[in-house]
Parts: sequence; structure tokens; C-alpha cells
Amino acid sequence: MPDLTCPLCTMDDIITHPGHYECVTCGHEWALEKDSTDPSPEERIVKDAHGNVLENGDIVAMVTDLKLKGTSETLKTGTKSKPIRLVEGDHQIDCRMNGLSIALKACYVKKVTK
Repeated sequence: MPDLTCPLCTMDDIITHPGHYECVTCGHEWALEKDSTDPSPEERIVKDAHGNVLENGDIVAMVTDLKLKGTSETLKTGTKSKPIRLVEGDHQIDCRMNGLSIALKACYVKKVTK
């Protein structure tokens, strides 16, 4: 581990967490420096409820009934989407179903073969 000091208080009591450093003295947190020898991060792989890899433009179908929060709509099992778009965040899929633009978790859908 390189010799580290806090950028604010210049003390050397540093804790290393996954993804960031923390100074024990003042509580300041900052991001880990990327090591130039580390390979670039892998492309994120999103899998449906059956373990099939999803890609942008795939068509998916619901595997379970899902009540949409904030509405009286329920997406029924078997409801198919328009082509999907993969996004970052806790909901991996943006798509349109039943005329609604929605964000879904991949565990609620299966890939429809063409």
C-alpha cells in the first residue's frame, strides 16, 4: 500500500474501504486512485429470470404479475415489451409495455426468442 496522507488534515491514519479511503482523524473520505496496471472494468452483463443474457433491442416478457407502484396498473404474466434499453442503476431495463414507459428489474422478465 502506498504511503497515504489525508488531503485535508495531512494525518496518516487512513482506513481503506472498497472503493474509497477514510481518514480516522477528521473523517474525510476520498476515492481510491485507479492503478494503471488494472484492466478496464468489464462491460456489465444483465441476465433475465432464466439466466439468458439481455442486450439492447431485445424483446422481453413478464414472468410474474407485477403491480406498478403509484398506479392501478398491473403487468400480467406474458406481457411483451417493445425493444428494451439497458440502463445503470437498480432497475436494469427501460422499456414500453401496455403503452407505459417503465423501468424493470431483469429478474421479472424473460427474453423472447425471435
